[in-house]
Amino acid sequence: MPRYRLKDVLAGTLGELRGDIAMSAAFSGLQRDARVVNPGDLYLAVRGERYDGNVFCADAAARGAAAAIVDRTWADRQDSLPLPLIVVDNTIEALQRWARWRRDRLDTRVVGVTGSIGKTSAKESIAAVLSQAQTVYRSPGSFNNEIGLPLSLLEAEDDVDVMVLEMGGAYAFGELRLLAGIAQPDVGVVTNVHPVHLERMGSIEAIAETKTELVEALPSNGIAILNGDDARVRAMASRTQARVLFYGLNENNHVRADSVTTHGLRGTSFWLTIDGDRNFVKVPFVGAHGVQVALVALAVGHSFGMHIAQMLTGLQDPGVQVRLMFVTGPNGSQLIDDTYNASTPSVLSALGLLADVPGRRRIAVLGDMRELGRISDDEHRIVGRRAGDTVDVLMTYGESARLIAEEALAVRRKGRPLTAHSFGESEKADLVALLRQTLVNGDIVLFKGSRGLAMETIVEELRFEGRGAETDVDSLPKAATFAIEPNAEGA
Repeated sequence: MPRYRLKDVLAGTLGELRGDIAMSAAFSGLQRDARVVNPGDLYLAVRGERYDGNVFCADAAARGAAAAIVDRTWADRQDSLPLPLIVVDNTIEALQRWARWRRDRLDTRVVGVTGSIGKTSAKESIAAVLSQAQTVYRSPGSFNNEIGLPLSLLEAEDDVDVMVLEMGGAYAFGELRLLAGIAQPDVGVVTNVHPVHLERMGSIEAIAETKTELVEALPSNGIAILNGDDARVRAMASRTQARVLFYGLNENNHVRADSVTTHGLRGTSFWLTIDGDRNFVKVPFVGAHGVQVALVALAVGHSFGMHIAQMLTGLQDPGVQVRLMFVTGPNGSQLIDDTYNASTPSVLSALGLLADVPGRRRIAVLGDMRELGRISDDEHRIVGRRAGDTVDVLMTYGESARLIAEEALAVRRKGRPLTAHSFGESEKADLVALLRQTLVNGDIVLFKGSRGLAMETIVEELRFEGRGAETDVDSLPKAATFAIEPNAEGA
């Protein structure tokens, strides 16, 4: 059924209509890529750094677009119209204005999620928990910027109770303030502050300041869900008028975990305390780092008044651990695909996961961690020290990652043997060949590196040589499902 009425688009964008189209018209979808336009869609022409979407209006029309939102400077140069146009001064600003217009008219609560790492996992876990009690919309993929977030607000159905929206990286001051002004979140979640994108922001203090913009935008009747174990995030409590709820492992958090025990592929257990109420729980998250994913969702669910059993049921949703995949590799080896991105905390966490998973040999394939600026060498050496304590075989990929191997070998000189190999980006074929030659049944191999390295292509080349099918986290043995034992003591 049509989703976007022309009169609403005009009211929201403040656009000028040109061309022959009935005011009662409605559009079946909204597309900003002319190549995927379907008949009846509204085409949004976005001018980017590498292309100008306005010039593809004829292509959109050929694919059946019913109208297009375009820039005035482009429209004024046209002798004829390829399709009806909604003319605005700037299409991105018009999109944002339309999304804010729609948000004002929705009886919906919005949860905004930001942080240096873990935003998408937090968003997915929060949505999975809240969906046990309400109708929930979650922003797709990483739709978290000045274009993706407005598109998310426009995509959601009118009758959703809650929207869970990922909000921004740390690219510039004012970015989160802009997004919060559009989405008007009732709940703001900050997962952590780490030196990710340090080259762009200059200092970790600047990164923290950008994240603070979300909690500053919350209303007085809103809720700030903050990682209480991160000192910079905890300090944000003084910068918001909203009620504050801390989560983490430390005792001074409202929602906290202690006595964490990992069970390899069978999940993780811990004692959960929520405002003094204590329960022993087990969740199907592989690795201790999954506890933070669980805690942030439990904190948000608690702020919505949900019962513990209801929340834990949501944590079994298959979409929660969207970044982590176990696949079978050559000769019966097991590959851990955690290639989406890399920062020091996330790589250390992944190495902790590798240490928890039983196997014949623990092998890590670690790539560069990018955009770390002046601290890059030190951060790679930190990872190297952890790798030297954890793995039996280390393979690095990229120039900066060579420091990981150097440091790992340095810390293992007096310990058990460590085999290390380093490859440049042009030597991917050599890396894949070495893995094919050396992997045997029982080996556990972790792949982790910055997004720009596209290390998922290495996993793809190896996975088809395995004898088994891929294993998503949700498909682990039944023992990975949660358990709750109210008022019990001892793990």
